[in-house]
Amino acid sequence: MALTLPVGKYANASAATNKVEVAGQPVDLTYAAEKALPAVVYIKYVQNSKTKTVEVQSDPFSDFFDPFGFFGNPDGGNGGVQKRQIRTPKQEAAGSGVIISPDGYIVTNNHVVNGADELTVTLEDNREFNARIIGTDPTTDLALIKIDGKNLPTLPIGNSDNLKVGEWVIAVGNPFGLNNTVTAGIISAKARTLGANGVESFIQTDAAINKGNSGGALVNTKGELVGINAMLFSETGSYAGYGFAIPTAIMTKVIDDLKKYGTVQRAYLGIQGQDVLNYINNLKDQNKDVPDLGTVDGVYVAKVEDNSAASAAGIEKGDVIVGVDGKNITKMAELQEVINSKHPGDKITISWLHNKKKMSKTVTVKNMQGNTKVIKTADLDVLGAKVIPVSAELKKQLGISYGLQVKDVKNGAFKDGGISNGFIILTVNDKPMKTISDLQDAVKDASTSKNPVLFITGEWPSGKTDYKAVNIGTDK
Repeated sequence: MALTLPVGKYANASAATNKVEVAGQPVDLTYAAEKALPAVVYIKYVQNSKTKTVEVQSDPFSDFFDPFGFFGNPDGGNGGVQKRQIRTPKQEAAGSGVIISPDGYIVTNNHVVNGADELTVTLEDNREFNARIIGTDPTTDLALIKIDGKNLPTLPIGNSDNLKVGEWVIAVGNPFGLNNTVTAGIISAKARTLGANGVESFIQTDAAINKGNSGGALVNTKGELVGINAMLFSETGSYAGYGFAIPTAIMTKVIDDLKKYGTVQRAYLGIQGQDVLNYINNLKDQNKDVPDLGTVDGVYVAKVEDNSAASAAGIEKGDVIVGVDGKNITKMAELQEVINSKHPGDKITISWLHNKKKMSKTVTVKNMQGNTKVIKTADLDVLGAKVIPVSAELKKQLGISYGLQVKDVKNGAFKDGGISNGFIILTVNDKPMKTISDLQDAVKDASTSKNPVLFITGEWPSGKTDYKAVNIGTDK
């Protein structure tokens, strides 16, 4: 089985010559390499050791020697489940990034920095800086980090839409810890989907990308950044001829949003579907009749969401989207790339086929929550209250093993949702609330979701179970 893998916690950059004099002659890539190398950095990732509570099946021997739970089983054993505390090992890894501004903003992959307690950036000249995370976007596997520096070397950002299949590029990075390695190849394909991220339109290249190239630069012959290397496709886990980079057409807008808002302001067309060719082939595989859609290119619409741009345009199930803003759309990856470049509130002109007849309309795209407002990641202050871990005495009294108790309720989401002092939160959106960090993560995730509501299960100190729905969206 072939594997699609993030290319490790490493880096990679690419460059190429600024001019090809004679068609068919070897390409001089030294110009691009000289431009790219100083702007590609080495990122060291550290996740500190942590104490973690895990559940394990108890056994007669542990129950016999620890009948009162002195070693982490407060509820006793008796063949049930024991809670044990373990110490996770310190984890270290490495990755790469690309400096895009002289004051130290660096683009990398989300999977390079996700979960890091410490990030150290090393430049080509061996200067070291501590880095902080400005924002991450798992949907595109991109992240923006920042170091405090001045007059740093940068790599200019090119337009990946202008890339052509067969064009030379190079990749520079740290595969297998071999720092500042340059590999060369061509653009093998564009707008590839691998099913690894929520939004994908990968550039495929045969420039060697291995574990350790994540977060590095794919560079054209002008010495411009055209992609962030992120994936390899391999049967062995090592390079087998196929590498994939996130195009700058997606990267530029994501990074600008992370810098300005801390989260991506993502527009949605409001359809579910697939490539027309895939739809046709699936029907054939099931021995079903294939309808005459009038084309074998485009995106087949399987569902249209209510209150969406697609619904406003009049697009229906069974239609085929063939263009956006005058750009031909032949597959879903191309549609994702175009829509991802838009902000909620932008106007787009959609072209589609309805019963083989071409239609076109200009509509306004919205965000996931169905409006055009800026969505920012919320924190605990939106709740208008404090929470503390439930005391051991109260846990024993109520027969619970965890929970967060609400106190100092003022104006905010909790008060609006009917939660007052003393209420004990047990779960939020079906996840147990064992620590304050659990609640913080739940608030953060819900605030940027389609339905920004906390569905809370809890108890009052009297023992009465209660259920609350707390709206933390901008329209609450």
